[in-house]
Amino acid sequence: MSHDESGPNGSPGAVGSGSGAITPQEIQQGLAQAQGWVEQQKYRGYEPFDGLSSWARPLACGNLFAERLLQQLIRQSPLNLRPMLGVKPQDSTKGRGYMASGYVMRYRVTKQQEYLDKAIDCLEWLDKHKVARFRHHSWSNHFDFVSRGGRYTKDDPIIVWTALIGHAYIDAFEVTGNEWFLRIADSVCNWILDLPREKTERGDCISYLAHVQSSIHNANMLGGGILARTAKHTGSQECRRVAGLAMEYTCSRQRPDGSWWYAESAANHWIDNFHTGYNLDGLKHYTDATGDDSYRQNFEKGLAFYKANFFEQSGRPKYYHTRTYPVDIQCAGQAIDTLAFVSEDDPASLALAKRVAAWTIRNMQDRKGYFYYRQYPIMKAKTPMLHWGQGTMFKALAHLLLRMA
Repeated sequence: MSHDESGPNGSPGAVGSGSGAITPQEIQQGLAQAQGWVEQQKYRGYEPFDGLSSWARPLACGNLFAERLLQQLIRQSPLNLRPMLGVKPQDSTKGRGYMASGYVMRYRVTKQQEYLDKAIDCLEWLDKHKVARFRHHSWSNHFDFVSRGGRYTKDDPIIVWTALIGHAYIDAFEVTGNEWFLRIADSVCNWILDLPREKTERGDCISYLAHVQSSIHNANMLGGGILARTAKHTGSQECRRVAGLAMEYTCSRQRPDGSWWYAESAANHWIDNFHTGYNLDGLKHYTDATGDDSYRQNFEKGLAFYKANFFEQSGRPKYYHTRTYPVDIQCAGQAIDTLAFVSEDDPASLALAKRVAAWTIRNMQDRKGYFYYRQYPIMKAKTPMLHWGQGTMFKALAHLLLRMA
């Protein structure tokens, strides 16, 4: 924990200097330091929702409210309570997926074989650590967790993580031509096709979960995005069809100002930074893969809302469109990644991505290489999360450098 500031060097432990435009060299340095930290930790670390791994969980006596309270206490505390509560760093499937995509992007820029080798190592590990109870490829956490929607075990895969990891396999396929990567991406799509779907007159919503229908916009868009991107290579008409229905569902429910609720149910009426980024990513993947421009206006309105409402002039990302705090590293990483991605269509987004990267490296990266979890009005939560911070920022900075090359 540290007292907060807005100065150029962040906290006493933060890297970076100055408040001017960021250079490729500064981005490369931040990326290399994050990579070094992750590899030193052997891809193991903490995550925001890992609190139920604590020895204190049995004290909740299986009560969902008590378990949520324990998890939220550990998640929200500016101090890292995990060591004293017995929560240990664990492997992260999502972290490996993000790192794999980042390694591929570094290979594309540098042509250094070591990056591609590291990506392949991560993807081979992920192949061995898919959820065993499903025939097709999907991934879950390595710990149980609870949310507003209920209790989830480490054997419950979620479409968001599965789709994000699926993109890493397509990234590798597109630079190597190795059919093994495409076969696994296709397996991911077959798992997604087997998920429940909410069928409506205005499109279908792919479920967030495998065991029950759960309609959430970002999950639906990410699922549709990986279906479309994979179908471009496999020729699967079913993947293309379901992807189109997913786009129709979410785009037909876009709000007049260009935003999307987290979900349509009244309890889920909030709008946040990184889930909006997921929506835009999914829509762009669909459009790029299919050539279907039916939702171009939805994309442009969504991007305009995103850029106008989630960033301060300094580049500091806001969590919600109506308020800044907590400044969360996931918002920073996803923002850089999304803005770099959409800069193909909107070149002005690249300048904003660089501002976000400059602010994040200079204010949220420790001299040891890892990125802090959150910034609050008067302090920082410095706990290094593996995927939620290190993996997302590594991929994001690699993506930014790719677009700047």
